[in-house]
Amino acid sequence: MAQPKIFIFTPNEQDDPSHDVLTEAGCRLEMGESDWFTPHVLNDEDRFWANSHDANALTGVMIRACPISRKVLGQAPDLRIIAKYTIGVDDVDVDAATEMGIMVTHCPTESNWGGVAEGTMAMMLGILKKTRQRDRQVKDGLWREPHLAGTYLGRRQDGYEGITVGVVGLGRIGSRLSDLLAPWRVRLLACDPYVDLSKFVHHNAEKVDLDTLLRESDVVTMHTNLTDETRDMITAEKLALMKPNAVLINTSRGPVVNQEALFDALDKDVIAGAAIDVFPMEPPEPQSPLLGLGDKILLSPHMVSSSFPGGLRPGVDWATRSLITALKGGVPDNVYNKEVIPDWLARFEGSNLL
Repeated sequence: MAQPKIFIFTPNEQDDPSHDVLTEAGCRLEMGESDWFTPHVLNDEDRFWANSHDANALTGVMIRACPISRKVLGQAPDLRIIAKYTIGVDDVDVDAATEMGIMVTHCPTESNWGGVAEGTMAMMLGILKKTRQRDRQVKDGLWREPHLAGTYLGRRQDGYEGITVGVVGLGRIGSRLSDLLAPWRVRLLACDPYVDLSKFVHHNAEKVDLDTLLRESDVVTMHTNLTDETRDMITAEKLALMKPNAVLINTSRGPVVNQEALFDALDKDVIAGAAIDVFPMEPPEPQSPLLGLGDKILLSPHMVSSSFPGGLRPGVDWATRSLITALKGGVPDNVYNKEVIPDWLARFEGSNLL
């Protein structure tokens, strides 16, 4: 029996321990040229097809430079599963995969989504407490100046009411961030039309619509998936609703916030600041106007979830188990497009390639 082929389009590492697990299970591996640190290397759909057309499985990190499109999937007749190491699947045409009877799995590990919540908290504190500016001040041989004063977050006994933080998306990450903010005694607003009221109550957040959240929040932090509904969710019109002293944080997906509108809002002081970990194109073009905004914007190279211990390791291990399960004809426990399972079972149940 021929060995099943797995195309690892963006490895976590070129010599990842998971490769030995898959090889010992009887798989033939083909490695992509990209990896987690350089996911933009493979950006040619024809090259992707050449590597994947005879694959039984695809796996890897994000590959937004060359998404797994309907064309790629249509030329891989034996493909059973696309197993992502990460939470996000917006680099996969999930609708096409579902139509073709291909499972898409993802790995919502706590080390990943919990890392995003902690990283968001760090970005929020960094920009509100002006840690970058204070550090530079001392290194430049200067000392205290009034413009280095930070923002006090929580309400106090002297009557200061504290700031209002608005969380857009009360899923795993938004909920954890809400819990992290609880001891800070901020006023917490949240917007998410897809969760029950009980979840807002559990995480001490007041349920509001998006426009109200934007108008009343001093910090707005985005934690949504990328869908047709959330693409360009934050436009120039939405930014205009925010307070002039407000800060926008985006650690979700780049296209959720319109980048041109964000630049204009910062450049024209419509809002006071932003912190961004994600971009529509990654890495951003060297000429991106966001790179020239100085301390108005805190930038991060899509690494907010990357922390030790943890990082992608738990996700890689989970994806590896999912690959082996699918290649043996079984359904893994982390299928993203669950509606595909009946069709998938009709095609592959009990068909063991290992």
